[in-house]
Amino acid sequence: MIIEIEGLTKTYPSPAASMPALDGIDLEIPAGELVALVGKSGSGKTTLLNMIGGIDRPSAGAVTVAGTAIGALGAGALARWRGRTVGIVFQFFQLLPTLTAAENVMLPMDFAGTRPPRERRGRALDRLARVGVEDQADKLPAALSGGQQQRVAIARAGAHDPAGVRADEPTGNLDSSTAREVFRLFRALADAGTTVVVATHERDLAGVADRVVTVADGRLGGVPGRPAERS
Repeated sequence: MIIEIEGLTKTYPSPAASMPALDGIDLEIPAGELVALVGKSGSGKTTLLNMIGGIDRPSAGAVTVAGTAIGALGAGALARWRGRTVGIVFQFFQLLPTLTAAENVMLPMDFAGTRPPRERRGRALDRLARVGVEDQADKLPAALSGGQQQRVAIARAGAHDPAGVRADEPTGNLDSSTAREVFRLFRALADAGTTVVVATHERDLAGVADRVVTVADGRLGGVPGRPAERS
C-alpha cells in the first residue's frame, strides 16, 4: 500500500481562532514500509494517522492510499474502503468484552466479507498463532493480560489481509519488555509486505522502523532513511 500525502492541512475551529493541527505536510510511504511517527502530545501525529486511515478528513491537500484519493470518497464508500484496506490498532486495545479472542479476530472478516464464513475461525486461530496467543483463543478479553490483549488486537488488525495497518500509541499501556515484543510484531507485518504506520512517544522502540518521522506543531521534522541496525 503506497501512501502519498500532498499539502495536507487540518484546521479545527475554536471560538478565538482556527487551530491548525497539520500544516502543509508532504510525505510518501512506500508499500511494505514500517514508519514511526514520533512527537509530543498535541504535535499532530495522531491527526496525521487518522488522515492516513480515513478516520478524519483534511481541510486542504490530498491523501492518496493505494491509488485511492480517500478525501473524495463519500461516507459510505469511505467506511467500506477503510474496512477492507486498513487494519487499526488502538492504545486501549478496543476488544469487544463479550467476544472471545478468536471472535474478536474474526470481526474484520465478518464486516469486510473477505473470507467464507466456514474459513474465518481457522484463519483467526492462525493469526493468533502468529502473535503467540493461540492458547488464549477461547478466553474473553478480561481474562487476558494487557500484552495478550494487544497481541489479539494486532492479530485482528491483520486478519483480513489489509494493505496497511495504523497504530496509535499501541505500547502506551504496556511494560517495556512487552512493548518491544509488540514492535517486533509490527516489524514482522511490514517484512511480510504490509505498510505499517505507528504513532509513538517511544523513540528507542522506533528503532525497529524503516523510518522515524518527527512531527512537531503540525509539521514534519526529520524524515531519515532506514536505520543501519535494528534492535
